[in-house]
Order: sequence, then structure tokens, then C-alpha cells
Amino acid sequence: MNKKIKTNLYIGSILILISIIDVSLNSFYKVNFTGFLPGTISFFLPLILGTVGLYLIRYDYTGIKRLDSLNKNVNTSNFNALLTLLIIFIIIKSVPPSMSWMILDANISGDSRDACTGTGACWTYIKVWFKRFMYGMYPNELHWRINIAFIIVIGLGLVGLIKTEKLKKYLPLYYVFIYPILAFLIIYYLISGGAFGLEWVETGAWGGLSLTFIVSFFCLIFCFPLGMILALGRRSTLPVIRYISIGYIEFWRGVPLITVLFMSSVMFPMFLPEDFFMDKLVRVIIAITLFEAAYCAEVIRGGLQSLPRGQYDAAKSLGMGYWKMQTFVILPQALKLVIPGIANTFLALVKDTPLIFVVGLAELAGMLALAKTNPEWLGFAMEGYIFASIIFWIICYAMSKYSYNLEAKYKTER
Repeated sequence: MNKKIKTNLYIGSILILISIIDVSLNSFYKVNFTGFLPGTISFFLPLILGTVGLYLIRYDYTGIKRLDSLNKNVNTSNFNALLTLLIIFIIIKSVPPSMSWMILDANISGDSRDACTGTGACWTYIKVWFKRFMYGMYPNELHWRINIAFIIVIGLGLVGLIKTEKLKKYLPLYYVFIYPILAFLIIYYLISGGAFGLEWVETGAWGGLSLTFIVSFFCLIFCFPLGMILALGRRSTLPVIRYISIGYIEFWRGVPLITVLFMSSVMFPMFLPEDFFMDKLVRVIIAITLFEAAYCAEVIRGGLQSLPRGQYDAAKSLGMGYWKMQTFVILPQALKLVIPGIANTFLALVKDTPLIFVVGLAELAGMLALAKTNPEWLGFAMEGYIFASIIFWIICYAMSKYSYNLEAKYKTER
């Protein structure tokens, strides 16, 4: 590294540091070093200094790993440098008022609206409504049934951690066919009751975060295999199968989910026999599953199309039939390539669950909508939506990290 580059790096770093310190002191302590300057110049000076600083440290290669990464990702041009500084400054400016409202001036003690006397957030509202946000209108004395059902389902899902050679070959069959059926029976009959001497609780009383988990869980485990079958069907050489798959995918991708939910709740029962009853929750799960399977199918089809023709020819040269080839050669490689796309579809599915509120099922967002209209707690919708956004962010971030770990685990050089 020559002397000129070192000098520019030092000067640029100092200018960036000065700009960030100036904005931080102004935001947190109301101290403005450039207050003696005219208002417009004082306002834009940190942005100008920071942009000049980023310009001085912008080099294709310096040998400093973090600096090279910074230049490659966010400091590629003066425009990108300006946008980066704007985002940093906006975040710094928003921290003090956000901290004051959410933490410093917030109320969490008490169990009524009278406890919320400050100018900050009223987390007492979340504390009082917490059980409703978690379990909906499900009877308080029966919450143990939901907890036990989730524990059993999670326990059954961890069977794959038992790593024995004899068990390993049966795991795909278990997770695709046996586990979904067992999970559905456990959740439906343990939470609903009506069996084993348990008191019956209609699904209309289910709600909150537990209902979000239930709907998301079953839609995820059912839409994936259906989407895989549709993806294979769309690439089939048999015209009937191919056109049926294409028609199904294009139909469901062409209608909004809210319309599908209304149809499953209002119109679908009209086509059923008079003496046949299907629970609304079951209809909603089926509707979302059919809807999301179409999107999942297109993601998987993208993975199938990305494989070179040689993979198919190599499998056929070994004497493999269609299903054996797809099961052991094609699908494992295709699914590995589209893990990000599948994870994105699943994340969208989880975030679409609040739409079930329009058909009378109050999951987490639905319970928030009910709570904010309660006469005793009017005016605290912001706290509820922040609480819900944090919960959904945790769920989606965990799913995203899991998908990233799967990518790293199955990553192979091509």
C-alpha cells in the first residue's frame, strides 16, 4: 500500500467518523458542533463530509478485508455512498425517540388502563391481553391442552435426530405421510376435545399465536409434497398430466388468497351434501395449502430445469425408472438448488396467515384487531402491532436462518 492510499484512508476515515459523531451528538445530546454555520450548511455538512470520506477510501483493493468488503457492497459509487450515509443518519436520528417511547417512558406495571399515565408505550396492554394473543378465546383453564399438543407434535418431529441406519431409510416415508397425519390427529382431537373424555371446544374459539402456528404448520407440510407433484406433472411427457398441472398452477396463481379464503368459507359449503360437515379451520387449511402449492411448484420446477440433461441420461444409463430417478438423483439436486426460493415461499405463507381473520378465525393479528376495539383499551393499537411485528420477525428470521444452514450443509461445488 503506497503512501497516498494510506493518507486518503486516514483522512477519509476521520471525515466519516466526524460526520457520524456530529449526527450522534446532535441526536442524543442536542449538541451541534456546526451550529455557528448557516442552518442549511450545518444541516447538510455531516452528509457532505461523510460522502467525501467514503470517496477517499474507495479503492478496488487495499488488502484490508473489511474495507474491501465495504467498498464492494455499499461504497461502489458516490450515489451509493450517499444512500448509505442517509440510512445510517436516519437510524441514528430515530434511536432516541424510539428508545424513549418504547423503554424509558414506557409503562408495564399494573393491570388496567389507569397504569398507563406516561407519554411512552403502554406495555401493560400487552401484559393484560397476553393470554388472548397467545391462545385466542380458548378457555383459560384448558390452555394446557394446547401446550401438550404442541410438545407432542414437536417431539414427534424430532424423531429424525435419532440417527440409526435402520431408521434413516424410513424417515422420508415418516415425514411425508405418517407425521402429518399423526400431527393433525393430535392437534385436532386434543385441542378440540370431544374424545378421550375431553370437553369439546369449537375451532371458532381457537386463536392467537397458537392458531398462527397451527395454520402455518399444516399448510407448510401439506403444500410442499403437493407442489413437488405438480412440478413433476408440469414437466411430464404425458399431455394430460402436463396440462392438468399447468391449469391448476395458473388458476391458483391467478386469484388472490383472500378470494380463495372467502370461497372456502362461504361458497364451498354450498357444494357439500346437506348432511356433510367440514370444519371452517379445516377448509381454510385446505384452501391455503392448494393456493401455496402452486407457488411452491413453480419454485421446484425452476430447480428441475436448472439441472443439466446429463443427470437424467446418467440415471437412465444405470437402469433407473422414472420414480427411482426422480427420488434418488433429480429431486435431491433440484431441491438443494432452490432452498432459498422454497424458504421464501414458506415465509410468505406464514405472513399470509393474518388473512384468515376475514373468515372469522382470529389468529395473532386478528386478536390484535379485536383487542384494539375494546372500549377499555382504545388508543393502544400501536403497541399491539409492534408486539406482533416482533413475533413475526422472530419466526421469519428463525426460518430464514434455518434455510441458510440447510444451504451451507448441502452446498457442493458445481
